[in-house]
Amino acid sequence: MILEMKVPSPGESITEVEIAEWLVQDGDYVTKDQAIAEVDSDKATLELPAEASGTITLKAEEGDAVAVGQVVCLIDTSAEAPSGDAPKAAKKADTPKADAPKAEAPKKEAAPKATEPAKTYASGSASPAAKKVLAEKGMDANAVTGTGKDGRVTKDDAVNAQPSMGTPSGGTRGSERKKLSMLRRKVAERLVSAKNETAMLTTFNEVDMSPIFALRTEYKEAFKAKHGVGLGFMSFFTLAIVRALKLYPAVNSMIDGKEMISYDFCDISIAVSGPKGLMVPVIRNAENLSFRGVEAEVKRLAIRARDGQITVDEMTGGTFTVSNGGVFGSMLSTPIINPPQSAILGMHNIVERPVALNGEVVIRPIMYVAVSYDHRIIDGKESVGFLVAVKEALENPTELLMDNNVKKSLEL
Repeated sequence: MILEMKVPSPGESITEVEIAEWLVQDGDYVTKDQAIAEVDSDKATLELPAEASGTITLKAEEGDAVAVGQVVCLIDTSAEAPSGDAPKAAKKADTPKADAPKAEAPKKEAAPKATEPAKTYASGSASPAAKKVLAEKGMDANAVTGTGKDGRVTKDDAVNAQPSMGTPSGGTRGSERKKLSMLRRKVAERLVSAKNETAMLTTFNEVDMSPIFALRTEYKEAFKAKHGVGLGFMSFFTLAIVRALKLYPAVNSMIDGKEMISYDFCDISIAVSGPKGLMVPVIRNAENLSFRGVEAEVKRLAIRARDGQITVDEMTGGTFTVSNGGVFGSMLSTPIINPPQSAILGMHNIVERPVALNGEVVIRPIMYVAVSYDHRIIDGKESVGFLVAVKEALENPTELLMDNNVKKSLEL
C-alpha cells in the first residue's frame, strides 16, 4: 500500500511551508513517528514525522515552498524492514572490485614525471628588473604569477600586476550563498514593517539592581532546592512589567485599523535566540503567575525553543514583549516593536557604575532599560510612566512585588 504524506497545517493562517531539510534519503526505510524532515513556516521550524513504516519516496526537494495539504512524499507500507546494513556494505565492497583494473592506470602514467625539467634556483622567483618594478609598486613577488621559464616572474609580469585592495594576508577569501529560511524571511519582513508602519519612539532609564542581587544571594539556593528552577532576573522583570501594565493599560494595547484593542490580561512574549533564528514564545496570563511559575515557564519555553520543539501556538498572541540583549553583552539598544503589539522592553547588561546616593558616590550594579512604543496610541506620559513603574518595582521588589513577605512570595 502506498501512503501519501501531506503537509499538515502548523497553525491557523499558515497556508505554505518550506522544506528546510530532509532527514532521510529517497529509498530509505523509515519507521512510524520517525522525524523525516524539518519544515519552516513563517513562525517556527517544525519536524515532520513519518505517518507509517515503509520505504520512502521524496516528492519535494529541500528549499521548495509547498502548500499545506500538498503531498511531499510517498511511503510504501508493504516494504519489509531491512535486516541490517549488510546489503549496503556489500555494494560498497563490490565497487573497488569492479574498478580494480583501472587502479593500474595511475602507475603507468607516473613515468612522465621523470621527464620534467629540474627546477633551478630561479624557479618561481622574480627577475632583477621585475623586483625593481614590484618594489616601486609596494608588491610582493609571491603575489604575482610568473609566466617566464620555470614560473619566473618577468618584468612584463611585474608591469602588468595590479596591487590588491589592502595588505595581502595569505588567507582565504571565499564566500557562501544560501537561501534564507522562511522563518528568517518572515522575521525580516515583520521588522521592516514595524519600522515603516509604526510611529516608534524609545525611552530609557536605569535600574539599581542591588535589591534583586541581595534577594537572589539570600534565597536562590533554597528556591532552587524546593522548586527545581533557578531564581533568575526574568521573574522579577516579568512581574514588574505586569504591575506596570495594570497601571498604564495603554501600553498593553494594539491598533486594529481604526480601533484600539486593550487587554485585561498580560501575555508576555520573551524574545529568545533559537537554532533557526529569533523566536518569541509567550508566557500566558503572567498576571496569575508567582515567581516560581514564571521561572518554570521561562525554562520550559527556552528549552523547547533551543531544541526546535516550540509550536506556533506557543509563539502566538502576546500582548507585550521583553528582549534581553544583556545576555550577549549589550549595554544599550532601541528594541524594535513586535507587531501587532505596541511596546517592547529591552533589558541590557549589568555593570558596576558610580552613582550618587545621599550625597555620596557609591558603586552599584546598574542596568539600562529601554521601552520602544508606538506613539500612535501610547503617549509620552504613559510610556515614561510605565518605565518608571518598572524601575520602582525592580528597585523595591520586597514591597512592590512581594507585599513585604519574601518567603511567601517565593513559596519557601
